[in-house]
Amino acid sequence: MTLIKSISGIRGTIGGRPGDTLNPLDIVKFTTAYATFISQKAAHDGPVKIVVGRDGRISGPMVRDVVCGTLVGMGCEVLDIGYATTPTTELAVRMSGADGGIIITASHNPRQWNALKLLNGEGEFLTDADGKEVLAMAEKEQFEYATVDRIGHVTVDHSFDDRHIQSVLDLRLVDADLVRKARFTVCVDSINSVGGIILPKLLERLGVGFKFLNAEVTGEFAHNPEPLEKNLTGIMDEMKTGRYDLGIVVDPDVDRLAFICEDGTMFGEEYTLVSVADYVLANTPAAAPVADGSPVSTPLTTVSNLSSTRALRDVTERHGGRYAAAAVGEVNVTTKMKEVGAVIGGEGNGGVIYPESHYGRDALVGIALFLTSLAKKGCKVSELRRTFPDYQIAKNRIDLTPDTDVDAILRKVKDMFAADPTATVNDIDGVKIDFPDRWVHLRKSNTEPIIRVYSEAATMEQADEIGKRLMQVVYDMQ
Repeated sequence: MTLIKSISGIRGTIGGRPGDTLNPLDIVKFTTAYATFISQKAAHDGPVKIVVGRDGRISGPMVRDVVCGTLVGMGCEVLDIGYATTPTTELAVRMSGADGGIIITASHNPRQWNALKLLNGEGEFLTDADGKEVLAMAEKEQFEYATVDRIGHVTVDHSFDDRHIQSVLDLRLVDADLVRKARFTVCVDSINSVGGIILPKLLERLGVGFKFLNAEVTGEFAHNPEPLEKNLTGIMDEMKTGRYDLGIVVDPDVDRLAFICEDGTMFGEEYTLVSVADYVLANTPAAAPVADGSPVSTPLTTVSNLSSTRALRDVTERHGGRYAAAAVGEVNVTTKMKEVGAVIGGEGNGGVIYPESHYGRDALVGIALFLTSLAKKGCKVSELRRTFPDYQIAKNRIDLTPDTDVDAILRKVKDMFAADPTATVNDIDGVKIDFPDRWVHLRKSNTEPIIRVYSEAATMEQADEIGKRLMQVVYDMQ
């Protein structure tokens, strides 16, 4: 397996030859490049401070030791926060006044994977330009380490889980008292990682009764850790016992969030953001700047990526708001959110980004807002789900030869539909073709010779049909 390098960091499997997978030598090289970059960007003299947090993976201690040792060798002050979710680490950067942060997690990937995710001084993922600069530094390997008198040191601080939780409870739209009065009972699958540490604390603070599945933080994931329906038969069966109001599923670093209805059916990962956005939009007053002495109402805006459900757009417009689409990738979503002043945004993979907290996907924020919404509405989760537009997404792929000119193919697809009066074409990330009652999105993979084909319609059959129709168009071009 080749080491995957991107603007957000490096990712690979543990073991094998340097450059093929994630090895100590690769970890040292990219950590050094990142520390060099942060040192150059720091707006102060003296050593930079870097936060390091990790999920529960088996390889976590090894990767942490290499990362922390390298940072110390670069003269950095390291704040090791131990087991920590991705959003906790992001917040720790801001709360500690650090210059950056490294999250040791491979997110939803299986147990043999690990990764370094790189943060700036705002606790947010590096921009495209900054990420490319770090990659270029790593390739050049023109590194300079600290002298013995200037080596850094590591400080351990395990207080950030509690500080993260308190920041969630302090959000204007989180009503902990109302949630306590609702006396909810939930079942949680924390997939043998850090969710098993922080989520019980959050639920206790909210007065929610709970049972955890796969709670022990071993890194030996009980099932494929991506929170998709096919991987969640255990918690779905537990929910069917009728003892719970809600099922909650997170991935190993707790930035993705999926819900399960009280009857054991999936709420739908795409609808995590939709439901939370519906609550936020209904309870957030539109801004009213003064123009020529008269108050002017500004519509609220939401953002998701091009491959996410149309239901967010529908719900936003139902509230009189505006929807904006971003390219796939969290940093692209947050960039668009800042550009349009979005009140909420995220991704259809269960990622909720609520700027009042921070610009990062955060399952804790999503859980607290969802439970508050549910307590206010006083309905069952399945009843809440039926209040939203119902769409189905089909996911397909086109396998190509390594020498295929994917960009040329996508340009031809765009040109084919540019004159279609029933279609709206968006090419900020591959090609997305919006029809009145369905859409299809084609985008190339950055790591494989494939085109990903996502399509959505009222039924899975209709979604699959439009997806395969566009796939045939591509096949006919080759």
